[in-house]
Amino acid sequence: MTADVSTEQETEATVPPTNRESMLARIADLDAQHAVAVAGGGEKYVARHRERGKLTPRERIELLIDPGSAFLELSPLAGWGSDFIVGASVVTGIGVVEGVECMITANDPTVKGGASNPWTLKKTFRASQIAEENGLPSISLVESAGADLPTQKEIFIPGGKIFRDLTRSSARRVPTIALVFGNSTAGGAYVPGMSDYVVMVKEQAKVFLAGPPLVKMATGEESDDETLGGAEMHARISGLADYLAEDEHDALRLGRRIVSRLNWKKAETFSGNGVGYAEPDHDPEELLDLIPQDLKEPFDPRDVIARIVDGVSTGSATMRANEVAFDEFKPLYGSSLVTGWARLHGREIGILANAQGVLFSEEAQKATQFIQLANAKNTPLLFLHNTTGYMVGKEYEQGGIIKHGAMMINAVSNSTVPHISVLIGASYGAGNYGMNGRAYDPRFLFTWPNAKSAVMGPAQLAGVLSIVSRAAAESKGKPYDEEADAGMRAMVEAMVEEQSLPYVLSGMLYDDGVIDPRDTRTVLGIAFSVIDTQPIEGATSFGVFRM
Repeated sequence: MTADVSTEQETEATVPPTNRESMLARIADLDAQHAVAVAGGGEKYVARHRERGKLTPRERIELLIDPGSAFLELSPLAGWGSDFIVGASVVTGIGVVEGVECMITANDPTVKGGASNPWTLKKTFRASQIAEENGLPSISLVESAGADLPTQKEIFIPGGKIFRDLTRSSARRVPTIALVFGNSTAGGAYVPGMSDYVVMVKEQAKVFLAGPPLVKMATGEESDDETLGGAEMHARISGLADYLAEDEHDALRLGRRIVSRLNWKKAETFSGNGVGYAEPDHDPEELLDLIPQDLKEPFDPRDVIARIVDGVSTGSATMRANEVAFDEFKPLYGSSLVTGWARLHGREIGILANAQGVLFSEEAQKATQFIQLANAKNTPLLFLHNTTGYMVGKEYEQGGIIKHGAMMINAVSNSTVPHISVLIGASYGAGNYGMNGRAYDPRFLFTWPNAKSAVMGPAQLAGVLSIVSRAAAESKGKPYDEEADAGMRAMVEAMVEEQSLPYVLSGMLYDDGVIDPRDTRTVLGIAFSVIDTQPIEGATSFGVFRM
């Protein structure tokens, strides 16, 4: 009886997890990684920060944005896998303040006093790029000790770009606001110095090019923090502060009041503004069941699309005549790539989604035409990645896969309608380029926790190295060490597998965040809303298409 129970338990133990169980495990791990970033400098430093009567950066953001509104945090895993704390001592993201979508940047003083390290710069640069491309007002919540001195050689030269971007934003008449809660020293003093509006917290904010010790060393002058760069001094004497806040809550109130007076309006470029929409006809929760654990196993992207885009449920007041949730374009041609039109939160978009992984000549030509059509009618594009790249082999080379792949990449490169990419599976090789990877500057790029990206799959890369090594040994007339080859292949596969994981790529700022698949519709809704801050104009010309 005992043996039977044991056998039964062993059988149960070997049952592989379902797709849902596997994805939920990945999401739980993602939540744990995000918790590390939220923890900042750790319990000790957060407690010390609170003892000083101060709010954490995310608490400041929560009080700044409109009650009940969402905050789309960007690059939360920046620096993952590096020597620096995950999150890079700064929080960046998009929030709605007094009805205005703003790019918010908040130093985290619990991490080395908010000092900027190389990853802080990269994360801040990315936030600045998003603000510029989408015409977003910027709000800086400042409390930083300046540069992380041990890494100053990596920070000093490129760091000036932060101040350049602030002044260029102002020149474009896109407002910049600085709320100063603590130190803003050395180069950091130029953040308020170059912002359009400046609020400083009484008895907390300190803004100076050089603190008392450095002034003493440089000039021999004796001074204290308050008279040298205190908030009250800047409000009454230097004029650097436009508003003097009594405390942090007052500073945030003043920041909201400033935004309310900006007279800021969205471009509202798409015809669906003000039109209602139906939720997806299929439950987004079902996405957890759809995605195979093995990326080599294909799945139908139409099932993903149906759980992201607006539905046209029977009886919906928003249903237009003859409209379907996803209006597929060229469904019988180039079937490894699905293309078509849909609406997302009322906004019309074009979608390109990989079906069976490999891109052939037909898929490349289909994508090129579809991208041109989207530009002809000023419609933004969504790319859903699950590709192993363009097809290789004699037949396909002779059939023109290079020129057809180049045609697709040409179209992606020169398209001027906004692009958003989501890696929902594999994104390997030149397929990453053709599907609008990071190098092609999508307005936003997000990753699912199961996704992977590399020059090619681990087994393929290891196999190529093995073939090259074997050929080299044969050309020299030497015997090939099969045991060493097996070890090399295992090592290379493990290395490529590790380097292609989403946390590694997100830590390097190759995406704007790893997201729960069930949140995709919400995240995309925010992103497309942000994009509509400015007019959209499609490309009127492309590079030479090699036919």
